[in-house]
Amino acid sequence: MSDLRFAIFGTGFWARFQLAAWRELAGVQCVALYNRTRAKAEALAHEFNIPAVYDDAEQLLSRETLDFIDIITDVDTHLKFVEMAAAHHVPVICQKPMAASLADAQRMLAVCTEAGVPLFIHENWRWQTPIRAVKAALDQGTIGTPFRARIDMISGFPVFANQPFLKTLDQFILTDLGSHILDVARFLFGEAQTLACQTQRVHTDIRGEDVATVLLDMQKPGADRSVTVVCELAYAENYLEHDRFPQTAVFIEGSAGSIELTIDNWLRVTTSDGTYARRVPPPHYAWADPLYDVVHASIVPCNADFLAALRGEHPAETTGTDNLKTVELVFSSYRSAAEHRTIDLQQLT
Repeated sequence: MSDLRFAIFGTGFWARFQLAAWRELAGVQCVALYNRTRAKAEALAHEFNIPAVYDDAEQLLSRETLDFIDIITDVDTHLKFVEMAAAHHVPVICQKPMAASLADAQRMLAVCTEAGVPLFIHENWRWQTPIRAVKAALDQGTIGTPFRARIDMISGFPVFANQPFLKTLDQFILTDLGSHILDVARFLFGEAQTLACQTQRVHTDIRGEDVATVLLDMQKPGADRSVTVVCELAYAENYLEHDRFPQTAVFIEGSAGSIELTIDNWLRVTTSDGTYARRVPPPHYAWADPLYDVVHASIVPCNADFLAALRGEHPAETTGTDNLKTVELVFSSYRSAAEHRTIDLQQLT
């Protein structure tokens, strides 16, 4: 089987890790880079020995023979580039958040459907080794029927110091981090039936929200009961005794026990037989930042899932169709916070 050829759109901070992760997989080759600032694309192309560089996306799509493109640009450009790729009948992988609005996300899915090309969303958070371990433990049924859960990504990490542009966003933590955590909630517990959200702005020099709490009533098809899920998000830059950035904490209560994912990737399953504890650390790749291993390592299996789907081996997990449901949760959270009420999501379908 010949290698699948692809191009990357956007050569900013995240592109280096995305490209390095692709190189961990056999049967795929990056043949071109696009960036509006050509010098940035040229620097990355030189580092990774990519043969072609463009500062015109339309020109790249017209000249290159591609099996897919990987969009790693600002969210405001996602719709434009997806429409462009669909017009050229090129499959698309797009970074999260999927789109700047629910309408844009719906349009992205529609143009790809009309063109007959797949749309995948690079939602890598659910591919983290510890999150997959939680899912496996939950599926074993050891703790009985789950009825309540908490998913936390709370950190004092100075995110605005590292990425000052985040201060200018009208919507921040729900689109940026909430896209990940709400997708994890769906991955573990099914679809939400109702949603209530409250947001806060702790930093006084930012435009968007840096703290959010989302309460969901979730249920899988055929499940006997729903699960109350609380998602807690914060980049308040306050002081925590044990800052676990960028790790996610999970606590699940079931009718016969509990599952807990805690700091340093410890997974604990407690039943009447006692507590079984083990570490579930991610693999380390030479190109990854050790402090970000849990995030960087998750790119590889996420990309592998897309590659298998493009080869027709099995459907991908995070398609545009699937991720649209996460986008709906994100923007329903904003609506709930603005209107100070619970949203009945079943009335929106």
